[in-house]
Amino acid sequence: MPPAKTSFVCLPCRASFKQPYAGAWVRRCPRCARELVHVGSAFAAPPRRDTKGWRVLSVLLHAGVRFHKSCCSGGAGYRPRTLREVRERMAYARRTGEPVARALTRPEVP
Repeated sequence: MPPAKTSFVCLPCRASFKQPYAGAWVRRCPRCARELVHVGSAFAAPPRRDTKGWRVLSVLLHAGVRFHKSCCSGGAGYRPRTLREVRERMAYARRTGEPVARALTRPEVP
């Protein structure tokens, strides 16, 4: 059986690549030669023209949120898709002191 593939992203190029995960060695973007970010196997990239979607993705990745599958749920769980959802969760994190990564993955903001 071939090795499982996982996703890597280049934010400046707005490109996603599926590659086998063979440890922590650095992978480079074939377009710009910058380092790719390992995002996980449950990742679905927004279309390249969707600048707002890539901006949301950038906020998630810089906060440390990844898209790894869970053995029980079969997916990565909730992730915000719009800038409005991101702003709501960031404001909630500032108000309550909750870590940003945890606030971004909340399905509902109280």
